Amino acid sequence: MERWTCPKCSRVFGKQNQSHFTCEPAISLEEYFATAKPFEKPVFDAVNLHLQKLDDVIIDPVGVGILLKNGPVFAELRPKSKWVALGFSLSRKLESGRLSRKVSEFGRKFYHVINVDDPSMIDDEIFEWLSEAYHLSGGTLHTFQRSRRSSFEASPKNSLSDGGDGMVPDDIDIDI
Repeated sequence: MERWTCPKCSRVFGKQNQSHFTCEPAISLEEYFATAKPFEKPVFDAVNLHLQKLDDVIIDPVGVGILLKNGPVFAELRPKSKWVALGFSLSRKLESGRLSRKVSEFGRKFYHVINVDDPSMIDDEIFEWLSEAYHLSGGTLHTFQRSRRSSFEASPKNSLSDGGDGMVPDDIDIDI
């Protein structure tokens, strides 16, 4: 990914001459967490553990939270009084009880928010959504979805080669 550092504010962006709402100097993660609420860093650490598996994520701590970018912003961590609001955009509207707010539609994207007050809430499902948001913003969503389908179809549990019924989960006993 191409990176560009704004000469006025020293923030890093994913494309040359990226416009940004406020041209304020960048702060380090250490500076950000020096004044953060105690629950913020463990939540960030849980998210960041997954982000390290993705290529070239830009972590941009600003006054209102931490922006996560792959070129454009694909997710953000915004501190609230008792939790961190983890927001991300997808090309589809999720239906999940984990969502904290009504999903907002912006053009062809849907903005989702999950309130996280404990890092143990950050699990594989949320990692999958963050990966999808990352690939959507970076223009690699189709490749990501294709690789996910391939790995799903290659999984022995999802194979019909054993003669099983693909519509019946294999953890259910059926009396005949």
